[in-house]
Amino acid sequence: MNQFWITPFLVGLFFLIPSIHAETLVQNLEGGMDIEITHPDEIVEGREGIISILVKNNGWEEKRDISFEFLLSEFPGLIVEPKNVRIDKLAQGGSYGENVNLRITNDASSGIHFLNIKYSQVLVSNNEIPQKPFYHDIAIPITIKEDPSITIYTKTPESIFANAEFPIEVEVISEDIDITDVRIKIIPPKDIEFRGETMHSFSKIEKNIPVGITSRIITPTEEVNTEYKLPFEIIVQYTDDIGEQKEDSQTVSVVLRPRTFMELTTDGGIWIGDFFIAPYVSLGTIIGIPAGAIITLLAKRKTSTKKRPKKKKT
Repeated sequence: MNQFWITPFLVGLFFLIPSIHAETLVQNLEGGMDIEITHPDEIVEGREGIISILVKNNGWEEKRDISFEFLLSEFPGLIVEPKNVRIDKLAQGGSYGENVNLRITNDASSGIHFLNIKYSQVLVSNNEIPQKPFYHDIAIPITIKEDPSITIYTKTPESIFANAEFPIEVEVISEDIDITDVRIKIIPPKDIEFRGETMHSFSKIEKNIPVGITSRIITPTEEVNTEYKLPFEIIVQYTDDIGEQKEDSQTVSVVLRPRTFMELTTDGGIWIGDFFIAPYVSLGTIIGIPAGAIITLLAKRKTSTKKRPKKKKT
């Protein structure tokens, strides 16, 4: 590189690196040189990543022969392009950014590895006299994963009771790759029904974009006398970014318990004994007792509470 100047394009490249699942290493070095290295903290075998380097000369003296050399001998299975980043000259207040492509081979060993970088620069004293080269070692930790991660979040009530409805929510996040032909299934235990679909299909779920579904559990009408757990299985089937069909699953347990005298439902209704008051109607509409019958009962009660006339003494 014969000449250097900062351009909006290079700065844009740096800030386009996604921050999710990435770490930024900051180094404040001799002569006011500040270095920011943004790197993935995890890479899946057979996949690619990006390291973004941003160098700022905050000192008042010029720097020359700035170099980042990637040492790959201690990181088997890693391919880096380019292997060296070189900057001929960086004046006072100057900046430079560049992206380095990473690729993990299929035979790489999983676990935590360190990518070592040898940094060097030459400070130009008083912007006239070059000094001896300055060297600095940088180690970047990167975790190699054998398979992409699919995370399933399931939200249910802590406990449920008979003859009622309860929500169940499932959220799926693909942390490392885009996935296609996705099917999300909810498999309930016996005697449990659902209002709504128990299987949902998506043509594509993008990386780090959560997708959620909601259904409602319908519990049996027969009351229970003791508590016991009901298992719900969540199965996610999909095709990964290299065309392989995969499956992930999760099992959650919900406690089915006896209903107490007064129970609030998740939609705002209320059980009082064996009667249910819906949240969307007036107090006169109580399931199991017609409104007319309530008025009749109240009228009879009012009539029966009138004082009887006193008998005259004879």
